[in-house]
Amino acid sequence: MNHNLFAREFRRNAFSLIIWTIILTALISVTMSVYPTFLGNQSKILGMLSLIPKEALQFKGISNFGDLLSVLGFYAVNNIIYMLVIGSVYAIVLSSNILLKEEYNKTAEYLLTRPVTRSEIFLSKLAVISINVLVLNLVTSLVGFIFIELVRKGSFSVNAFLILSLYTLLLNFLFASTGLFLSTIVKRPKPITTFSIGLVIILYFVFTISKITESMAKIGYLTPFKYVDTNVIDPAYRLDPVNLIYFTGISLLLLVLSFRLYLRKDIYT
Repeated sequence: MNHNLFAREFRRNAFSLIIWTIILTALISVTMSVYPTFLGNQSKILGMLSLIPKEALQFKGISNFGDLLSVLGFYAVNNIIYMLVIGSVYAIVLSSNILLKEEYNKTAEYLLTRPVTRSEIFLSKLAVISINVLVLNLVTSLVGFIFIELVRKGSFSVNAFLILSLYTLLLNFLFASTGLFLSTIVKRPKPITTFSIGLVIILYFVFTISKITESMAKIGYLTPFKYVDTNVIDPAYRLDPVNLIYFTGISLLLLVLSFRLYLRKDIYT
């Protein structure tokens, strides 16, 4: 890894990291601040929710009204949208453009003429991706934990919270690896931001359809969201070894393929 290149790339992406982090922490903060009001009016709110079609609630991630009464369950239901989806969008947008932008911004020639190898370029940018995704997850998880402590009325499982946070981090890393891989197979030097965002949204939509349509239940296994267990109020909730192998295995495979493809790719200058 080239430390100068890493520092330059980290500075270039610092502002977007701050903006995305502020947005996510604000969403989590506002949502969790509503929890005491929800508990105080739970009979009315649950009555209103009972009028909403079950499918619409499942799209939001609510499978059992009782989940919302637990502070951790309340957090998990909203975390599905905020960190699993929005966090994954950030990860794939960052990774899909961090290499490719050198080509469509016409800076690849300048970069490649410097005394750095392609391996150093790839590893430096990969380090930036990893740190940014890690920082985003750490900060949002910390904010989530603080608000859970502030609004909770009873005890909750810290272990379950940490496992849910790890699932989120693993999912974000998988999409980051996917974005990096996509950028190495693109032939024309142009942004793929729209495609990357669309990929995350489509996969989440397919996952949601698999949850609300029994005949399409198996198709959910084609999306990484299926391997994130959000049932945090289950006493037996744990980190499933199969899911861990799935996320780490696919992420490492995509990173290795990306590295090999980038070393041989024709860079447009």
